Amino acid sequence: MKLPASVKNNLLLKITSVNSLAVLLKMLVTFVTQKVIAVVLGPSGVAQIGNFKNLLPMVESLSTVGVFNGVVKYVAEHKETPNELQKLFSTAFVFLIFGSLLVCLLLFFGAPYLNDWVFGNNYDFVFVFRVLAIATPFIALSSLLNAVINGLSKYKVFLKISIYVSVFTAILVIILVYVNALDGALFAMAIAPVFHLLFFGYLYLKVLKPYLNFKQLSFQIPYANQLVVYIIMAFLSIVLSGFVDIKLRTFLIREIDVVDAGNWTGMTNISNQYFTLVSAVFSLYVLPKFATIKTSTQFRLEVLTIYKTLLPLFFIGCVLVYVCREWIILIVQSPEFLGMKPLFKWQLMGDFVKIASLIIAYQFLAKGLLKEFVITEIISLVLFYGLSVTFINDLGAEGIVLAHFIRYVLYYFIVVFALRKHLFGDRELPE
Repeated sequence: MKLPASVKNNLLLKITSVNSLAVLLKMLVTFVTQKVIAVVLGPSGVAQIGNFKNLLPMVESLSTVGVFNGVVKYVAEHKETPNELQKLFSTAFVFLIFGSLLVCLLLFFGAPYLNDWVFGNNYDFVFVFRVLAIATPFIALSSLLNAVINGLSKYKVFLKISIYVSVFTAILVIILVYVNALDGALFAMAIAPVFHLLFFGYLYLKVLKPYLNFKQLSFQIPYANQLVVYIIMAFLSIVLSGFVDIKLRTFLIREIDVVDAGNWTGMTNISNQYFTLVSAVFSLYVLPKFATIKTSTQFRLEVLTIYKTLLPLFFIGCVLVYVCREWIILIVQSPEFLGMKPLFKWQLMGDFVKIASLIIAYQFLAKGLLKEFVITEIISLVLFYGLSVTFINDLGAEGIVLAHFIRYVLYYFIVVFALRKHLFGDRELPE
């Protein structure tokens, strides 16, 4: 039986199907890693690793000065014009040099302060921050190359690299957890980006060679003004978001106990894994597609298409995760984490609404709508932190996931209102 042409040639379905297989492999690898960490380190260790994992996206964003989504957008728009790509990559590369140097210095010399902020005074992981300082340029360059590949919609290459990276990182973390417990796990997470770029750089270069001439990179920044918008956006969405997560985990440890913090971290680890099912679709399809849309009618139709394709699949996945939640806890974590069971309901409901919200909200990134993005993002973060702190004393970790759900329900309507001129009527959209 032959598939209809509309299905066979649908890029969104292609990315979703290929990505689903890749995600299943990555999830399997990650589940094994989380199982080892949970068994060896327990809830306390999982909570500390959670804080460090929140720091890594902040380092990536700051070291590239937050230009990832901007590079994706402009690569998608100019992939047929090599001269513009060269200018864009040169601008991003200059930002990367200054950003990674600054972050490297902050991590290395500010390691004692960062250790107290991330882990608390009772832990001494200063060496981890200094290792991460060495890895920072590698993190930044990998992020920039990934952005170009995303903008070109080279989804098969992107997914291949991400699978290799996941497997390699898992092996490194598992070995070092058994060798040196929590110290080993943190060291593995800090040093892994160096090996990522060294091992998989040839795949990046093979794909990007037809589009970019690395020998002709210049220290000029012709795209500086365009990328500044995305720098501000990244600071809000990644850096402040990571900061809020770390503050909430610290607050939970102080007000309740480290076990609740470990349970919430375990819940977010599971959430992050099934969330990867659609995260690649955002950068490989949604952002490049929205960047080329010219009218509100086209935007509305594209949103409906994405909703009809992704949301039913994600809903089925959420139902399965909820039904199998006890098995998932025992398989992925350990019996010590059965206190996570009440968290699944609110986390899954919140994640579903989050997906629906982000599909529309990616228009902020695609069209560089800075004012709208800043207002909605600040409201979202304030809602999450305020609601979480309010609920934690009575509900513990369950209060944070309840806040997560309420936050995204309100955020959805705020985003729809902010983009009402893009979603309704028939008008020309900004470039």
